[in-house]
Amino acid sequence: MAILVDASTRVICQGITGAFGAAHTKGCYAYGTKMVGGVTPGKGGTYFEFEAAESGGGFDGKQPVKAGKAPIFDTVAEAVKETKADATMIFVPPPFAGDAVVEAAEAGVRLVCCITEGIPVLDMVRVMQALKRHPGTRLIGPNCPGVITPEACKIGIMPGYIHKAGDVGILSRSGTLTYEAVWQITSAGYGQSSCVGIGGDPVKGTDFIDVLELFQNDPATKGVILIGEIGGTAEEEAAAWIKEHMTKPVAGFIAGRTAPPGRRMGHAGAIVSGGSGTAESKLKALREAGVHVAENPAEIGRTLLKAMGR
Repeated sequence: MAILVDASTRVICQGITGAFGAAHTKGCYAYGTKMVGGVTPGKGGTYFEFEAAESGGGFDGKQPVKAGKAPIFDTVAEAVKETKADATMIFVPPPFAGDAVVEAAEAGVRLVCCITEGIPVLDMVRVMQALKRHPGTRLIGPNCPGVITPEACKIGIMPGYIHKAGDVGILSRSGTLTYEAVWQITSAGYGQSSCVGIGGDPVKGTDFIDVLELFQNDPATKGVILIGEIGGTAEEEAAAWIKEHMTKPVAGFIAGRTAPPGRRMGHAGAIVSGGSGTAESKLKALREAGVHVAENPAEIGRTLLKAMGR
């Protein structure tokens, strides 16, 4: 079992011929993801080539990579019709990425992972309104590392080789802290059921509670790591949901405890203003909900494993 993606997920890439889209499409393909096509307007009818390599593939990053190719289409609708894709990752430049998300939803794509950073907030407000007409589409991101079910499917920019199949679910607003938590769990001899980077923007498709509910209902997930940041109220809302509904152990960490008020720290959503969104308020809410709080990033994995009795 897993959440969102598994070995049968069929993935396309919007922006497949751009530098980042091409590089990460190759990375996902090498990991073992079913990369079945791509979309770049004006390049329909051509193919994206996967070069062979003696190593660099597989779940450990050491296996041979087979040569192959995937068709490129002018539109997502054409790609879905021809490849039966049910997921997409978006590397379209920021001015056009919002439209790319809506196009994927209108084509009936089940899971949209928007990796693009720097999409205007107003564009995302319009995207979220448009997605209300497509309840069958789930958006992850934007400005996120993507989603991975270890040893099955990788959609995004995370380093696949640090992941290992297991029973710890990880969700985070921070990409790099996601990888840190993953590596701590893997290094301890355990693994992850699925990992979801929800992104750091203030307006996004999927939030903490959405993923927590998926992990709560997933029999393969026995414990969860939640990594938040200063800014907004998503962590406090997640804490309230955990207190009411979560029966599995949860470990939490809040980044940005030393950030000065009123200054944006890296992510567009990581800003404390008007006395809200502080690390202290988030930590207090998590502790009151029974979450096991890690005091620094180095203790994230150990904190959950201790809560799980390992």
